[in-house]
Amino acid sequence: MFRRPMLTAALALTSLPLALSAQSNSSHLSTILQQMNQASAEFRSARAQMDCQYYERVIRDTTSQTGSIYFLRKDKAIQMGVVIDGPGGKPQKVVEYKDGLLELFDPGVNQLTLLHAGSNQAQEERYITLGFGGSGTDLAKSWNIQDLGTETLPQGARQIRTEKLDLTSKDPGEKNFTHITIWVDPTRALSLRQIFYLSNDDRRTCNYADIKYNSHIDMKTFEIKKNSHTSIVNH
Repeated sequence: MFRRPMLTAALALTSLPLALSAQSNSSHLSTILQQMNQASAEFRSARAQMDCQYYERVIRDTTSQTGSIYFLRKDKAIQMGVVIDGPGGKPQKVVEYKDGLLELFDPGVNQLTLLHAGSNQAQEERYITLGFGGSGTDLAKSWNIQDLGTETLPQGARQIRTEKLDLTSKDPGEKNFTHITIWVDPTRALSLRQIFYLSNDDRRTCNYADIKYNSHIDMKTFEIKKNSHTSIVNH
């Protein structure tokens, strides 16, 4: 979900047929990406509970985080927020991305860190829409795609059919991840699972559950509650 401290994902730049010609001759993959195009056009919002595990190879240890995440799109603008659960039901971290600005709030020390995407906004945003509202065109433009087949994942009492896609970046400057695997529901342009394989052999796995699709989002849940004593750090 995070690249450096900045969150990221890509804008659609070319037509799907041109992008697909460099990706795969698979008619099945073409169908999946076309489904994502149609779903992306209808995507307005999503909210989910997330459960993430971060494996550090050097110390052979796994740490876990749980929380809530939302994605909101208005016209072509993408907005997202995350609340990481802390002890006693209080948030440990609150994150918001909007208009090329990433805000990271640590309530424990009352510090707000601001990171500006600047001219890299389109590049940064390609990670945000990896599986939440992104189109097949977005995916094919920025990533080399290997279709690993269909897999069914549980969502409460339901079983959701997903397509397992392995992605390697077309950006020669990408040094953070070797590849990323996503399990995407192409009919809604939603990721149910993502695994980020880092260059240092660490990996981050996130599962998304209780997904609310195109429904009202209570923004108060994701509010950054700074005050006159909040220290602000700019990057």
